[in-house]
Amino acid sequence: MKIKEFAVERYFAQYEFTAKYLLSSSDCDGYPMEFVLNLASAEEKERWNNLKLGYTETRGSLELREAIQQHYRTIELDEIIVSSPGEANFILMNVVLSKGDHVICMAPMYQSLYEIAKSLETDISFWEPDQQQQDWYYDPAGLEKLIRPETKLIIVNFPHNPTGFSPSRVDYQRIIEIARKHNLILFSDEMYRFLDHNPKETLDSACDLYENAVSLWGTAKTFGLAGLRLGWLTSKNKEILQKVENFKDYLSICNSATSEVLATIALNHMDKFVQPNLQKIRRNLELFSEFHQQNKDLFDFSKPVTGSTAFIKLKIKGTALDFAEKLVKETGIMLLPAETFEYGDKHARIGFGRENFPEVLEIFGNYLASAAH
Repeated sequence: MKIKEFAVERYFAQYEFTAKYLLSSSDCDGYPMEFVLNLASAEEKERWNNLKLGYTETRGSLELREAIQQHYRTIELDEIIVSSPGEANFILMNVVLSKGDHVICMAPMYQSLYEIAKSLETDISFWEPDQQQQDWYYDPAGLEKLIRPETKLIIVNFPHNPTGFSPSRVDYQRIIEIARKHNLILFSDEMYRFLDHNPKETLDSACDLYENAVSLWGTAKTFGLAGLRLGWLTSKNKEILQKVENFKDYLSICNSATSEVLATIALNHMDKFVQPNLQKIRRNLELFSEFHQQNKDLFDFSKPVTGSTAFIKLKIKGTALDFAEKLVKETGIMLLPAETFEYGDKHARIGFGRENFPEVLEIFGNYLASAAH
């Protein structure tokens, strides 16, 4: 397998730990270890204190899978397999796709969700937003038009990174029905699950609605625990999960014992992690909405309905990449340009999950004001 460089991650590798400010992070601030352990029940603390650093179960510990299971409606313990999120995606593509298969994927999209499929010599069609709509909108009718006889897999991501789009329940059900009608596997990246600005609009996991859906969730975005490097696939299709487990033997084999215990605590006390994250996102989103009102001549902004990111369109003469490079050199602010999503050269991602967002926004505003003159 020959695979293209991962543009988003290479860009972050260049600046994430050297730039003074991050304006494009998709995750929320990471929680301290002390915060996690202080939430633990007596039983969870005992498990942590008595933890032995040996190998763990390939599918994830029983306690972890029980903690995961409670956040789904129909998923059983043997319908869950735990790994790192990137590994889960990599394995899934390898076990369900073959050369010549056709894959449909949303665009713009996190590159690994389609690049691995492309490297397996499949044919990719991109489901793009409806350009007639003022806000980001993915029309299910446009999705169905892309289906061919050789189509094998549909890849979606709700809440969507980078746009913050999420479908209505009617449209979401239509997507499920399209996959079922054509007997297609639906891979649903749900890494931002429960980060809905209005909790009443939270969608069910695709794996609870369709027998051939495979859902991906994890600790990085929802929980602010990216350092645990844990995610999980859930599906009613046990044959696919067994293939994933078998393939995993060639990669990580099993998960970090410490991460499994910490993730179990987080899943059993989810609101303690999610609510502070949502409060930050809502506050920062309102600040950015006001900021946009004052700078409409400099960029377009569709207010996201969910998740921790938005995708703005810069009204600039040059490219987003050139703008971002100049910005980080002159202000220390890292901005993720559209080129890293392979989606033109005028957009940039904004992340709303960081506590210092107001400070960064003020510096960004001063820079835009000086650049406009």
